Amino acid sequence: MGVGAGSSRLGYNLLACAVALLGSAPLQAATSVLIWPIDPVLEANQKAGALWLENRGDAPANLQVRVFAWRQGEFDDQYQAQREIIGSPPVANIAPGQKQLIRLTRTGNSPVGQEQAYRIIIDEIPPALPAVASADKAQAAIRFQMRYSVPLFVYGEGLWGKPDASGPRGDSGVGKPALSWRQVSVQGKPYVEIRNSGPVHARLTDVVLQQGGQSRPLVEGLLGYVLPGAVMRWPAPQTMSAASVLKGRVNGQEPAQTLSQGQ
Repeated sequence: MGVGAGSSRLGYNLLACAVALLGSAPLQAATSVLIWPIDPVLEANQKAGALWLENRGDAPANLQVRVFAWRQGEFDDQYQAQREIIGSPPVANIAPGQKQLIRLTRTGNSPVGQEQAYRIIIDEIPPALPAVASADKAQAAIRFQMRYSVPLFVYGEGLWGKPDASGPRGDSGVGKPALSWRQVSVQGKPYVEIRNSGPVHARLTDVVLQQGGQSRPLVEGLLGYVLPGAVMRWPAPQTMSAASVLKGRVNGQEPAQTLSQGQ
């Protein structure tokens, strides 16, 4: 899978951990890492793909790269160790202004007609603290450890993730999610449950609840993912009636789609 110069680039900053040591000292700036493509896939006819990391900061970036199997259960994301997809190199040292290619390679055949989901977790390895000059002058700093998380979807024979007008992947073989939703109450609070009975994931953005002539967002921007065969749950902004309508963008497609209401 090639990555052209015009590929979309976005720095995923999903978790920043600040660890404060005793004392008072200046804040240590975190490394700024750009990652692209933001939606990597391995199609059925691809053995390997590419993920690029670029250091936009002013200090070297030491990064650990791991790939986890991604499942959903109990209305939550679950990550598990796996050996089906290998990210190489597993550790990268990137100088300021430089880029590093991470090669994503599948070690075997994926299940026919299925989409497999993974999460690429990229952790910054902070540099060692300088030695303390003297015992009576304790030095300390707030150190930030950045974590980036990128979804990866891998396809087996007979199922495509994206169409390719210049190649063999036509629209007819591209998988589509099949979504339905229902309203539930958990400890007296309203929630929306969304089920995906299709063969591929659904990335949900700009999801709104329409009721009584009013439209209210569940969240601004990205709501989340629903993997094949999974059910996910999100808090609703208000108690719903039978006439409520749920609409949103699915996998970036326009216009917004009206989700069917299930039981």
